[in-house]
Amino acid sequence: MLRVDPHERPRLDEIRVNLIARIAEAEREGWLGEVDGLSVSLAAAQDKLTQLDAEVARRSTVVHLGLPTFSQIVTRSTQPS
Repeated sequence: MLRVDPHERPRLDEIRVNLIARIAEAEREGWLGEVDGLSVSLAAAQDKLTQLDAEVARRSTVVHLGLPTFSQIVTRSTQPS
């Protein structure tokens, strides 16, 4: 599986829009085999967009690991015992 660079999302959107237009043209012209092939490509492009959105959401989510902050460590070490 290839990973899409998040900066390439506009290009992937452009590809998706182009595929939709090509499918519409193929349907108008009665090119059923072309419609099937383009539909497979469109599904793959939409799947990549979904994966890209999920990856961006995962990266933007903060996970608290329960580790103390620097100020908590300093406070503990400077308090008299």
